[in-house]
Amino acid sequence: MEHGAVSVGDEIGRRSVLEQPMAMLLAAAPSAATALAGAQQGLQQASPPMGATLRFFPGFEAFRLDVGEAIINGVKGGSGPPLLLLHGWPQTHVAWHRLAPMLAEHFTVVATDLRGYGDSSKPVDGENHAGYAKRSMADDQVAVMRQLGFDRFPVVGHDRGGRVGHRMALDHPDRVSKLVVLDIAPTYAMYRDVTREFASMYFHWFFFIQRAPIPETLLLGKGDFFLRAWAYPGLLPAVITEDAFAEYLRCFEDPATQHAMCEDYRAGATIDLEHDEADLAKNVACPLLALWGATGAMERLYDVVGAWRERATNVEGKSLPGGHWLPEERPNEVFAELLPFLR
Repeated sequence: MEHGAVSVGDEIGRRSVLEQPMAMLLAAAPSAATALAGAQQGLQQASPPMGATLRFFPGFEAFRLDVGEAIINGVKGGSGPPLLLLHGWPQTHVAWHRLAPMLAEHFTVVATDLRGYGDSSKPVDGENHAGYAKRSMADDQVAVMRQLGFDRFPVVGHDRGGRVGHRMALDHPDRVSKLVVLDIAPTYAMYRDVTREFASMYFHWFFFIQRAPIPETLLLGKGDFFLRAWAYPGLLPAVITEDAFAEYLRCFEDPATQHAMCEDYRAGATIDLEHDEADLAKNVACPLLALWGATGAMERLYDVVGAWRERATNVEGKSLPGGHWLPEERPNEVFAELLPFLR
């Protein structure tokens, strides 16, 4: 393992004083050090007024709810039974702007920014990255739904949001009635079965877990290039609209958000694995639907339904045309699968 890397499954304590090579890096990048210091204190740069994203969600209303450890930003709209939508990296609740209006004709749709993302607050890292454990993120969302008056609800999660949904279904089986995961396999299985192809296609999993502020420093001021060239190559504006991209970029370029995103992945390689390992004998009890892109990494790397059947009792799933960004790339096809399952 190279210097500075986080070993999967190792116990990682509170971040120690950085060694001499890191001190040299900080001296060369004082802006990154300042941003990291602010993020570790739970600070957040100025964000636009509440509801600034409502142009993406006609007829919805905005909210910001204090759930204890975090303030969660989101939108709510439609009528009928509740439905919680959770986005993934490097996005915000705007990821649902094509699907949410269709779903709102049948459900009361709640779409939020996960802690650390978008205009939700950026809590402190915590011991062993516990501040960004999927357990903490899941607790936030349960508290949001409770404050909105919903005690039991289905969850649809894309990417990191699906991992939060998985943890929520394990920790709060009385709250989650159904779970949909979009284009992911279980975190534990992905780290357990690391291959050269996985490491190549998911290199960011190993980049983001490096000790702070290495990835934060390298990302600082490079958001537009990184997102266009690596996250969304060839997808603008047909799949990711320029308006949505501008919103993702606005949030991504906040140094506190960049640090929080890295903490999300650091937690995924440490405390989340500990929680998953402790729960290997516990399956998700509610019905689970897995959908993934037929031209994406999941199709090439995993038996997706088989992987989820290791972690859930009642699983169904299928691939859909398209790649990773299904909510924006194939909203009609996703909607056609979601509606009968959620009903």
